[in-house]
Amino acid sequence: MDLNLMEYIDKGGLIVYILIFLNIIGFTIIIWKFLTIPRKNAMVKKIKDKLNEQNKHNINIEIEYEVKKLETGLTYIKNIASVAPLLGLLGTVFGVYKAFEEITQKGLGDPTVFSGGISIALITTIAGLIVAIPHHIAYNHFISMIDTIELKAKKELID
Repeated sequence: MDLNLMEYIDKGGLIVYILIFLNIIGFTIIIWKFLTIPRKNAMVKKIKDKLNEQNKHNINIEIEYEVKKLETGLTYIKNIASVAPLLGLLGTVFGVYKAFEEITQKGLGDPTVFSGGISIALITTIAGLIVAIPHHIAYNHFISMIDTIELKAKKELID
């Protein structure tokens, strides 16, 4: 039996639709972060300009403020990376439950009786992992970039 993508999505049910929605939100944020996280030198220059205007008030506070601005949206990416596999697991449990319900009602005479529930379980698990993995990678990448920017700013402005 050869299913196309939409048939897999329909077979996975509500949980797969929720995962697709989270994936759209997450990838929108990921693209936004790739476009808005400035180069290292741009942030350091921005802080230097502000410090010159404000007669060098606390440099650490200004660096922290700029870093927090760069971190905007990353919590959503992290939460999607954490929740997606749990939603996949929820779909797995639901699919296995559905399979056992079918077995209870119709018996074990025909193995196709419980295959629908098992396929729901597998589809939702796959969908959860497909959503979680790139979000987890993107979150770690952005945190690493921001840490590098923060270290560069502290090295150039504080030392």
